[in-house]
Order: sequence, then C-alpha cells, then structure tokens
Amino acid sequence: MSYYNLTFSNLSSLEQRQLPILRAWSGDIPRRAVETLSAGGVIVFPTDTVYGVGCRIDNDDAVRRVYALKNRPRTEALPVLLADVAQLDQYARDVPAVARRLVGRFWPGALTVVVRRSDRMPSLVAGGGSTVALRVPNHPVPRALIGKAGVPIVGTSANTHGMPSPVTAQQAVFDLGDRVDMVLDGGRVSGGRESTVVDVTTDPPRVLREGAIAAREIESAVARA
Repeated sequence: MSYYNLTFSNLSSLEQRQLPILRAWSGDIPRRAVETLSAGGVIVFPTDTVYGVGCRIDNDDAVRRVYALKNRPRTEALPVLLADVAQLDQYARDVPAVARRLVGRFWPGALTVVVRRSDRMPSLVAGGGSTVALRVPNHPVPRALIGKAGVPIVGTSANTHGMPSPVTAQQAVFDLGDRVDMVLDGGRVSGGRESTVVDVTTDPPRVLREGAIAAREIESAVARA
C-alpha cells in the first residue's frame, strides 16, 4: 500500500476512507489545504521543530476535535502559531518589554511565549484562561498556510498523549490515522525537538519547558533586556 494513497478500513462496514497526503515544499501550500481549514478541517503540517496538528483558531468545532484527538483536557490551552511578529499585538495584550526583547531575538523560531490573550483570541483555544501560548515558526509552510487562511492556527505537536512528537509526516499519520482531514508532507523536519516555552506574564519571565532553545539563552536575553 502506497503511503500517498493511504486508506483506513472500518472493519464493521468494510468501507475505506482515503486520507489526503499532499506534498508541501518551501511554502507552496496546496489550495486544498486552505479550503480544508476554511471548511473546519484539522490538518497535519511540518514546522521547524516537530510536525504539528491544527485548525483555524476561530472554528470551535475544529478546536474541539484537536483537543479530542490529542486526549487533552479542554482546560489546557492549545498553542497557537502566528504568521509574523506583527500579529502578536492583535492576539495578545499588555505585552511587556522583555517579551518584545525575546521575540525580537528568537522569532521566527523555536520560542513559544505565554502572554495575556486579547479579545480576538477565542476562550476555547486558551482553555478558558486569560493567557495563550504564541509562536512564529521558522518554517515557510505553516507561515504561508496562516497567511492564506487569514487567521492564526492551532499548532500543537501531531501526536497522541504518551507518543513521541513526530519528525516525519509518516510518524504523524501512523499515530493519528484518519482522525485528521489532511496531511501536508514537507519531509523530515530539521529541528526534531519541541519549542522552548517561556511565561512572560511573570517578572522575571519563567521557562516552563526547555526545548530547542536552551534555558541559559533565554536567561541571557532577559538579563540584557
């Protein structure tokens, strides 16, 4: 069975559903991917760290699907990907100077900042809380996808709870199966490690998860702020 013609069989009905797996290189986003998002779909896509799974942030049904396929409680906010740093002030409020210093140093890249969400960020994405995790990835595919969609997308790792974060589209497919609507295959990602998460709503900022960027690099950038 070809990977690019992957089907999943429902043993009770013996029907098959084909999962669209499309090649996406250098930001050349297939029109079908944007249409899938606009229709409330959930897709898998490459980033600079690991493969992500997500949807438009403004489609509550799609966001609920992401929570469900990740086995993630709805009280745990989903991370969100932006197209560029200009969107920070649209979806966050009261952004402190130290946060701007950090994103100026590490965006686009493997830094996720936890900030206070603005009214434009849906409560469901934020787990009902007042903060949200934002990142601008250093990868052309998700940034082009967000640009064409016209709205940020959820960008959490494309794996179920307890499974390793995927670095290839194949790994994501064999974990999530046909619970997603489309897969964008951009080859093996160069990073292979999840982003570093920093809470900038505290003073001083606090590293919540050390990932691709070492905590000492964050601390050094904060000290110079």
